[in-house]
Amino acid sequence: MNRTFAPPPSEKPSRSLGIENYYRLHARIYDATRWSFLFGRDAILDLARSMHPSPARILEIGCGTGRNLVALARRFPQAQITGIDLSDSMLAMARRKSAAYGPRVSLVRRAYDSAIGPLGSYDLVLCSYALSMFNPGLDAAVIAARRDLAPGGHFALVDFHATRFSWFSRWMGVNHVRMDGHLRPLLRSNFVPIVDRVQSAYGGVWKYLAFVGRSQDSACVANHAVF
Repeated sequence: MNRTFAPPPSEKPSRSLGIENYYRLHARIYDATRWSFLFGRDAILDLARSMHPSPARILEIGCGTGRNLVALARRFPQAQITGIDLSDSMLAMARRKSAAYGPRVSLVRRAYDSAIGPLGSYDLVLCSYALSMFNPGLDAAVIAARRDLAPGGHFALVDFHATRFSWFSRWMGVNHVRMDGHLRPLLRSNFVPIVDRVQSAYGGVWKYLAFVGRSQDSACVANHAVF
């Protein structure tokens, strides 16, 4: 049976309330609408599998409605998978979607501002269109991901990167998304890049980042490729 844990007392109530109010409105339509602009989600999963074919434990940061949890469970049939998210409404959707996988998939409700388990608990840490919404809390989340990632493990991300249109940046800000190229240097400084590429969406209205990196203590800098 999937487990969902309440947020710890240290979580800031105002941020929790703001995210929950936003996703209470969006949870039911999220999967039906986001396919049109959340590009690269399946591609990042396939990249992760090509580099780490059989992880024992997987963590998804900002698992939302559980779309990726199901995809991970199918791609990695032997893995134990944990999804963390701040929104009760989104986790309710994730719980229903992942129920078929039983205890292989666990859900945690809280802010990702500290590591989930003991140091180096996860072979693969995934983040799909979540870190750009960590405002504030981005630095703490990346530090937590470094602590959760096992030596030799992989951190995989796809997310919004940047836009040259101020109107689009303002609109995304209304939706809690920051997109000014700030994720890429932070990830480069915390993980050794293997895949590090920016791609255009809708003719360049915005760009999105695909990144896969290794833990710094075990990766070989000479082997990484930047696209």
